[in-house]
Amino acid sequence: MQDTIKNGSLANDDIGLETRLELYRLQVEIRDCEKRAYDLFLQNLVKGTSHLSLGQEAIAAGFAAAMGPKDKSFCTYRGHAHTLARGVPMEKVLGELMLRDNGLMRGKGGSMHLTSAEHNVLGSYAIVGAHLCIACGSAWRAQYQGHDDVTVCFFGDGTTNIGAFHEALNFAVIWKLPVVFVCENNLYMEYTPIDDVTAVPHPAADRASAYGLPRILIDGNDADEVMRTARAAYKLAREGGGPSLIECLTYRHSGHSRADPGKYRPPGELEKWLERDPLKTYRARMAEFGISPDAVAAIETESKRKVDEATVNCKAAPPASEHLLTADVYADGGWAWRN
Repeated sequence: MQDTIKNGSLANDDIGLETRLELYRLQVEIRDCEKRAYDLFLQNLVKGTSHLSLGQEAIAAGFAAAMGPKDKSFCTYRGHAHTLARGVPMEKVLGELMLRDNGLMRGKGGSMHLTSAEHNVLGSYAIVGAHLCIACGSAWRAQYQGHDDVTVCFFGDGTTNIGAFHEALNFAVIWKLPVVFVCENNLYMEYTPIDDVTAVPHPAADRASAYGLPRILIDGNDADEVMRTARAAYKLAREGGGPSLIECLTYRHSGHSRADPGKYRPPGELEKWLERDPLKTYRARMAEFGISPDAVAAIETESKRKVDEATVNCKAAPPASEHLLTADVYADGGWAWRN
């Protein structure tokens, strides 16, 4: 432990050494795994589209590090980061993207449907806004059964203009549900700037007051700020104080999906946000707190080892079987079309 600290003290740090190292580990592993997913896509080993969270890692890391093991996560189609942050192994995620039998759903779900009940990741949802009302159901179950787990629902800025967003917020407030809604505002709803089509500057935070909720707007690229905000929201929910709506300002480094080069972004915008890269920010933060470069390097080295091992195993794994792919397509367990 002492070898990790160099020329500094964490005595007055509310995050703490172990948690700070964990936050950095999560961000690095998410970044390395998603970069590898992109490389595998270029090798034609990832089929279909997928949506990366490069540049948004601090949100997944901060909220996951503050969660209890029984808390529930609901994700969007950009859900790799949140799935990894809850402890799902890289091999399970990459295997699913590659439609291999060693994947999280044995290759049947693919990139946009990552789900792991074991890790309390209750789905990634391809339909925009669909999961907000389902998250309310999860929170209502906890409230009804007297459990103390909190449901956390992540969504993009574009979801704030979907009807389900307003329905879910209204329902959550009326019933004082233990649910935390997290808007990842990366400035673009697919290819359209969110501020071009929204009546308020901050699509989630500026609408909170309509539901009697406080306006919470944070730097989504600062894992410490994210975690502190998450802790407060979880505490409120567990104590019966009801839901929170949190808007995290961030930026995706790549396009909306693999097929999107992002040419609609104005010149210089990406470069400006790259200076606020969450990993770059956090490395500097750790140096300020006296964490040694060797400790940082060890995390980075181990992450690369994990992603390399996962890649080898996924390439060697067989594809999903025809029997698996054709099972349970319809309620009768089969796949044959009927009128």
